[in-house]
Amino acid sequence: MSGSIPDKPALEGLEEVWGTRWDDEGTYRFNRESALARGKDHLFAVDTPPPTASGSLHIGHVFSYTHMDLQARYQRMRGKEIFYPMGWDDNGLPTERRVQNYYGVRCDPSLPYDTGFVPPLEAGATADGSKPGDQIPISRRNFIELCEKLTVEDEKQFEDLWRTLGLSVDWSLTYRTIDDNSQTVAQSAFLKNLERGEAYRADAPTLWDITFRTAVAQAELEDREQPSAYHKVTFHGAGGDDVTIVTTRPELIPACVALVAHPDDERYKPLFGSIVTSPLFGVEVPIVAHHLAQQDKGTGIAMVCTFGDVTDVIWWRELTLETRPILGKDGRIIAETPSWISAPEGQEAYAQLAGKTVFSAKAAMVDMLRESGDLQGDPDPMVHPVKFFEKGDKPLEIVTTRQWYIRNGARDEDLKQRLLQRGTEVAFHPDFMRVRYENWVNGLSGDWLISRQRFFGVPIPVWYPLDAQGNPVEGEVITPSADQLPVDPSSDTPPGFSEDQRGVPGGFIGELDIMDTWATSSLTPQLAGGWGRDEELFSLVFPYDLRSQGQDIIRTWLFSTMLRAELEHGSIPWKNAGISGFIVDPDRKKMSKSKGNVVTPQSMLDEHGSDAVRYWAASSRLGTDAAFDPQNPKQIKIGRRLAIKVLNAAKFVYSFEGATGEVTHPLDLDMVSELARVVSEATTAYDNFDHARALEVAESFFWTFTDDYLELVKDRAYTGEPADRGSAVTALQLAIDALVRLFAPVIPFATEEVWSWTHEGSVHQAPWPTTPELPDTSGESHRGLLALASEALITIRRSKTDQQVAQKMPILRATLSAPALLRLAEADVRAVGKIQEATWVDSETVGISDIEWGSLDE
Repeated sequence: MSGSIPDKPALEGLEEVWGTRWDDEGTYRFNRESALARGKDHLFAVDTPPPTASGSLHIGHVFSYTHMDLQARYQRMRGKEIFYPMGWDDNGLPTERRVQNYYGVRCDPSLPYDTGFVPPLEAGATADGSKPGDQIPISRRNFIELCEKLTVEDEKQFEDLWRTLGLSVDWSLTYRTIDDNSQTVAQSAFLKNLERGEAYRADAPTLWDITFRTAVAQAELEDREQPSAYHKVTFHGAGGDDVTIVTTRPELIPACVALVAHPDDERYKPLFGSIVTSPLFGVEVPIVAHHLAQQDKGTGIAMVCTFGDVTDVIWWRELTLETRPILGKDGRIIAETPSWISAPEGQEAYAQLAGKTVFSAKAAMVDMLRESGDLQGDPDPMVHPVKFFEKGDKPLEIVTTRQWYIRNGARDEDLKQRLLQRGTEVAFHPDFMRVRYENWVNGLSGDWLISRQRFFGVPIPVWYPLDAQGNPVEGEVITPSADQLPVDPSSDTPPGFSEDQRGVPGGFIGELDIMDTWATSSLTPQLAGGWGRDEELFSLVFPYDLRSQGQDIIRTWLFSTMLRAELEHGSIPWKNAGISGFIVDPDRKKMSKSKGNVVTPQSMLDEHGSDAVRYWAASSRLGTDAAFDPQNPKQIKIGRRLAIKVLNAAKFVYSFEGATGEVTHPLDLDMVSELARVVSEATTAYDNFDHARALEVAESFFWTFTDDYLELVKDRAYTGEPADRGSAVTALQLAIDALVRLFAPVIPFATEEVWSWTHEGSVHQAPWPTTPELPDTSGESHRGLLALASEALITIRRSKTDQQVAQKMPILRATLSAPALLRLAEADVRAVGKIQEATWVDSETVGISDIEWGSLDE
């Protein structure tokens, strides 16, 4: 039921009023029956990013999620059934870290479950001022319970913020990446990967975070500049033919397996195939050739250790070198002297490193090399990029571990080409973002490492049989049946076994590792769409129509989703990928938590209103970075001004009685003609996923409409002859009705408020404006009249300002110079300018002269 027009329309409170109404009336609810009846061509399905439920959302989330919502709202008004779920990414390292800091605990799987456990901290502090540094160990089950408790609380806050922002999702379609359904889907997909040979377990050099004690995938890396130093170190050759290498990691000399130089380097060609011994330790290492060695770096010959960096791994693999690891998973030099160090002097030197951190071992090694004379000169300080886990605090190390992998095309050329082909089948918006996907696929150096040595996540669903000696049977796994899923092998029993066989000869052990969080998030289309449990729904929504996301997770979320869709369905997961840019601070630096320049959105929403914040986001094109200054949010202020103006302009227009005639006046026809152009351009822009262009053309016209056209026809709408008045009122109301719908995706609260004054139902379920619904303006006689009349209005206003008289000051007589076309709007121009008598002179430009002023008393 339509409501009454308020005396003083205001933005304040609209979020709560309309948010509640939308929820009560199911405005955004997915109509499954209608979607099935109408078919896939009449459906628009959105693969929504599940935000990480650990901490707080930031302004970048508001930015990209608004972009997604704009398209969903537009498609809804175009008559599509909208499948628009919301997910929460609960599991993974961010959640564990937050729980550790929030409650002051850490997980120790060896501990028993404590049924009455109460965490020592709440929100990171206690009354006595304790800090989370002294985290107490608790059992895995107790730890997971705290993770689940805190993520549920965080998700409630996230949902409240999204509702305040006006996301038009169907909240009944919410899912969690840690719930039973998500675990079932993720484990089922993994088991299918395993059955097809796409998942495998292997010992391999692994990027390892020593803080979290877990493996890290290639997609989770970032380079950070770190201080270091070059060390010139002597390796000893037979007959005094010493070789000098330059290294930043002298502490790894005990792990050295070769020296490598470029095959074309004339300095070292005679040495290829010869043997040198390492300083201090006396271990023999070969000198070998490889094309990745850089002739112009250092002395042109490098030390290969197992493992110092990613290049070491490549050399080790391609040159079939030995493995001599000395780093433990705790980031310290292993205590036991390695078997390859046999000389007493070498063993004594190693003892001085054993148990030390990498930092302390480096200092000790430099002292020993200096004392032995094997260090040439002093270390040369420098700064270089070092690999970090994107959420970690310390440089990554490379250790050899047994991990689970999924093939991703890095070592399978056929799969790589299929993934590249799928990339061409998805429409990227903007298109240049596609190259980031292609570069990632082409640059993969290893298969996807999906196992994590953590606790809160989806368990890898396998057990390992034990032989008669109680050792795992190499290469064999026990898998659950489909009806057992989800399973936790650390506590559940495999088929054909009993619990008393756990850990005993002839029995089994369960896998303790969990899946990388992306191994679940890569299945968001399947999770939300009912794959495996509701095939009717899944076949309707998959492939989805839109995936919206930030550009920084193309290599993770976008790629992994493409990979899982190809492996499981031989298909793309969605037809369109909308890629948002970054939010940067006033210094053009990307906003991130690690840099401490993140802005939380709640204060912006509270101060300026949701429509204003949405306007700011909608003003930026996809793929374009947006600067944001919380101290002076100019675009947000402009958005608030627009929303207020929409309320006030609509109040004025709707204050007239309903449309009373046909649009016949030339000025009204030209305005409607311009409106038709705007509708057409905005529609095309949205169809091309260019919401910023759609807003730009609509807003530009709106300000012309309110500042010029409305003022020009105001007098006629009040007091004109019936036909002329009817033409003005009808045109005004046609324009407002269309503009409110054009703005509805951007400022949903203000437009819903306006629509409710005179219309039944929600504007967000109303049809998108089209040119056929507007009067026919195909005649050419009025083309350009509105622009001329606007120019005349500006000219008259300027003349009054220049003479320092009020805009209401009447003009008794004046000469108006203008093209003859303007005469079609003579009455409106004279009325708005308070001109009693005008002499017209044909001219190419608009001007006013020979003014005889009246007085305000007349």
